[in-house]
Amino acid sequence: MKRDEPGEGKIVTEVRFYQLKKHPLERVLPKLLEKVVSSGARAVIMAGSQERIAALNSVLWTYDPGAFLAHGSAEDGYDSDQPVWLTASPENPNGASVLVLTDGASHDGMDSFEKCLEIFDGDDERTLTQARERWKIYEQAGYPLTYYKQTAQGGWQIRE
Repeated sequence: MKRDEPGEGKIVTEVRFYQLKKHPLERVLPKLLEKVVSSGARAVIMAGSQERIAALNSVLWTYDPGAFLAHGSAEDGYDSDQPVWLTASPENPNGASVLVLTDGASHDGMDSFEKCLEIFDGDDERTLTQARERWKIYEQAGYPLTYYKQTAQGGWQIRE
């Protein structure tokens, strides 16, 4: 992956890695998405399979009885109305500025997003190795990178 240098009117995609240690994706994802949506941004979540999309869709409906996080997938339709879109395909039908990659998914159109959040399980050696490889690819391509590691309390700490 080699990207053009940023120029006038070009988006410079900021890539953030989130290494899960204490809490699983199903617990972390809703909170990250709440922050994205409360900032006025939209998100596309890309996972590894349709089954995973269905599971994450269910999580977003049930993670907190007192919260509502509007979202949808191809099964729901109304893609352009959804602030959060779940997919297993490289797409951006809701005009999102934030891309969330899980399960090792990748998106060829990443440069059309302002931010890319790579979320991975830090206790799975294969996933950790893949994240390290992707970091190197992004670094060589010139993306601005930040690495967050989950603390014992479940918060995030920038890893230097």
